[in-house]
Amino acid sequence: MKKINVLLASAVLLSINSLSLLAAATDADDFADDASAKGIAEIEAGKLALQKATSPDVKAFAQQMITDHKAANAELASVAKRKNLKVADDAELMDKAKAFMLKQSDGQSFDAAYTADQVTAHEQTIELFQKGAKSDDADIAAFANATLPKLESHLKQARILAKSAANTKSDVNR
Repeated sequence: MKKINVLLASAVLLSINSLSLLAAATDADDFADDASAKGIAEIEAGKLALQKATSPDVKAFAQQMITDHKAANAELASVAKRKNLKVADDAELMDKAKAFMLKQSDGQSFDAAYTADQVTAHEQTIELFQKGAKSDDADIAAFANATLPKLESHLKQARILAKSAANTKSDVNR
């Protein structure tokens, strides 16, 4: 019973936090900086995945992340330049730490770690872009709205790959 109460309380807190994140708009400067940093992290993680992943599907996904996030960052940089907004020139410290952890894995273990990280990263990025879509800055809002469907597609793909990689990893460990 105690375990159920803890799980229920956790679910309620997660729901409240998610609703508050979704309800709030974000400042254009903050959005440009955060979104570009996340894009850089995606590109760097994708480059690492091209080197270390064993699954052709994971490698194809990694290449898609590099291509899509480079394009999104270039578009965001263009908007930011017109608006005199700051964009990241390096990934955030947390994202560097994730990349470092991914460097420690190889083979199927890497595939599982990379795809699981991609699920989390895209969930967080979608939350950021949902807030960006409510920005008072029309150009930032338009960019965020236009980019959200691609991010949602990435999340869907990442979830499928993560499930497959986790199953493959557990099959190998048996």
